[in-house]
Amino acid sequence: MLSKLYKPAGRAELLATHQAIIPFIHRTPVLTCQSIDDLLGAQYFFKCENFQKIGAFKMRGGASAALRLSESERAKGLATHSSGNHAQAVASSARAMGVPAYIVMPVDAPKVKVAAVRGYGAEITFCPNTPEDRQAELDKVVDRTEAAFIHPFDDYGVIAGQATAAMELIEQVDVKLDAIMCPVGGGGLLAGTALASHYFSPQTRVIAGEPEQVDDAYRSFHSGQVERNIDNRTVADGLRTTLSNRTLGIIREHVDDIWLVSEAEIVEAMRIIWERMKIIIEPSCAVPLAAAFKHKEALSGQRIGIILTGGNVDVNKLPF
Repeated sequence: MLSKLYKPAGRAELLATHQAIIPFIHRTPVLTCQSIDDLLGAQYFFKCENFQKIGAFKMRGGASAALRLSESERAKGLATHSSGNHAQAVASSARAMGVPAYIVMPVDAPKVKVAAVRGYGAEITFCPNTPEDRQAELDKVVDRTEAAFIHPFDDYGVIAGQATAAMELIEQVDVKLDAIMCPVGGGGLLAGTALASHYFSPQTRVIAGEPEQVDDAYRSFHSGQVERNIDNRTVADGLRTTLSNRTLGIIREHVDDIWLVSEAEIVEAMRIIWERMKIIIEPSCAVPLAAAFKHKEALSGQRIGIILTGGNVDVNKLPF
């Protein structure tokens, strides 16, 4: 069993985490696309976590956190709140470990993600889509079941698991990357990516993309304190949450910048990946490529890794 983490993982802990979660994850491929390189005037390497188990990088963090629990802690089940991908990760981990899963989901969660969570055998409770309502309903579930709560991002075990995507990317690409880009919502992936770069490719910058309409991470990054959003309406449904003090601390120390993009830019980047790379991605996944297009001059001639975070999208409700 992995050790409990009370501070950000170091190099040895990240390596141990990657080894421990191997039975629960795919080593996803890194793809390139010459037409996108030509459009941007740079060389891009896409880490395809849309091909990950449960269709998203979240499987890494969910498994990592679950493995840090003792057998007695896991016995009564795993619980979380999530709009979809982390919910699937926790439900899938629980099924693999032979314990129940209790998931709180917002009423407007994508139906494809709700169906997937049900498919893993989880018990679902719905709530209004606000951070306060999610946590309040989760507290009721935990009180009733005594299940272990695995937070979607505010957990060093989750962050360590998410770091393994960038660790693999750095290892799989046979050139030194000038930058790695990923989206930011709660900051678990961004914090993990920053730690991976810090320990395994320190010359590589880390840049996040974020929707303009939910720009709390951008504001937090510059203010030094966790900022909130007035509302969370964005096509990038996986990025509607805010940072935690844990994720913000790592991000401010190790991330180089956060770039904002419009809803139209997200949709256009999503369309480009569908059309040019012939792969399915969800809107949140397209945010870093949208940022790359918006800042193409700043990245011109460089070698850029992009983490394609997931592909759980309702194909009957595409935004383009």
